[in-house]
Amino acid sequence: HERLSIVDVNAGAQPLYNQQKTHVLAVNGEIYNHQALRAEYGDRYQFQTGSDCEVILALYQEKGPEFLDDLQGMFAFALYDSEKDAYLIGRDHLGIIPLYMGYDEHGQLYVASEMKALVPVCRTIKEFPAGSYLWSQDGEIRSY
Repeated sequence: HERLSIVDVNAGAQPLYNQQKTHVLAVNGEIYNHQALRAEYGDRYQFQTGSDCEVILALYQEKGPEFLDDLQGMFAFALYDSEKDAYLIGRDHLGIIPLYMGYDEHGQLYVASEMKALVPVCRTIKEFPAGSYLWSQDGEIRSY
């Protein structure tokens, strides 16, 4: 995973975790409205870093997988929730940040920001659709 480091380059090391360490996030991108979201959710979420992308964890904690319309920016991410044993994969509306998905011979899903990472493992590879997310509990790729 290559990280686009823009805001809080030192304390924003990845992966990012919530305070309880039950949600983990790997993300590439920049969230333009992170300051407004921090102000809105700061009383309900204990931010661990100054990273602009940590607001994704705050939004997920508050709203579950259907928060992506609240984000303004360019991003691709994978979030794992250990309490639900579920993952969420999302990509910005315009698809500025690359994200690819592939399946191995057993139907296991893989995602990567570079296609070459998937080639040795996956039988099928395609671009993850812009403006979409995949919630593992229902397995559907949905537009937002």
